[in-house]
Amino acid sequence: MYSPIALFVYNRPDHTKRSIEALSKNELAEKSELFVFSDGPQNESDIKVVSEIRSYLRTVKGFRKINIVERDNNLGLSNSIVGGVTEIVNNFNKIIVLEDDILSSSYFLTQMNLALDKYEEIDEVINICGYTFPHNIKLPEIFFCFFPAVWGWATWKRGWDLYEKDGQKLLNSLEEKKLFDKLNHNNSYTFKRMLEDEINSLIDSWGIKWYASCVLSQKYTLMFGESFVKNIGHDKTGKHSEITNVHNVELSGSKFELKYKKIEEDEIVKQQLEEYLFKVLYDSHLKLSDVCFERLQLINHLTQTAEERLKIINSLSSEIMQLKQIINKK
Repeated sequence: MYSPIALFVYNRPDHTKRSIEALSKNELAEKSELFVFSDGPQNESDIKVVSEIRSYLRTVKGFRKINIVERDNNLGLSNSIVGGVTEIVNNFNKIIVLEDDILSSSYFLTQMNLALDKYEEIDEVINICGYTFPHNIKLPEIFFCFFPAVWGWATWKRGWDLYEKDGQKLLNSLEEKKLFDKLNHNNSYTFKRMLEDEINSLIDSWGIKWYASCVLSQKYTLMFGESFVKNIGHDKTGKHSEITNVHNVELSGSKFELKYKKIEEDEIVKQQLEEYLFKVLYDSHLKLSDVCFERLQLINHLTQTAEERLKIINSLSSEIMQLKQIINKK
């Protein structure tokens, strides 16, 4: 049986339509069961757009079966995904996961199902990722790494059972086992800080906890030499995304055979991954610099405005004092 697909949507109708249209063109779409989890509106302004998306979802065709799960309340991205994934794997033992800003190639479902079947009993592998990071050289058709990217991904119940929702517990265990270097990919990116930010409620990320859970359990992600999905959400329409081109990839038009390969990290792939993560980190620092510059400009403007108003107040005060003196003389 082909794996069920879980698609998580909220308040982006255009992204949702593009994602579903691409998915429906997959060669296994008509043989696959689709579950769409529609999160409830967070405020009154979201009611109309959430309703629009749900009306569209009722018109979708092209799949063996479509199940629409309409949440009455707003769970938020993390709770929506964790709850939905848990529900599906408990019922079907495996899952393919997409969000509303993920475009898939026509072979995405084929590759994911092949990998799910082939590695179902291979305990060392707990994640399959359809997204392949930008790279400078030709990569192997399949490879393994400690990087469970969550753009178009799949797992089994045995993998998801390792998900640890307690961020502090993850941080303590990673420190105890001295795995921060592996988590940060040789200091290519600040994943440890992301986990700390999640613990301190500065961000809301189920993804960093899934990633940390995979690293802690020393389990691999299977990835492909070309990307079968691309993220179209880096346009500032999402709560957790900013405008950037650093993740851009071309969708693969090929099929890969999943020939047996020793499950271990490829040093060349590891180097390419570290280069990509460093570029992501550098890009985020540039954006932070832009934000700081904008805020400095705002502070300077407010300071200038305050000084001008203070001059006006001082001038008025002087005039008031003069008027008092005139009145007193009379």
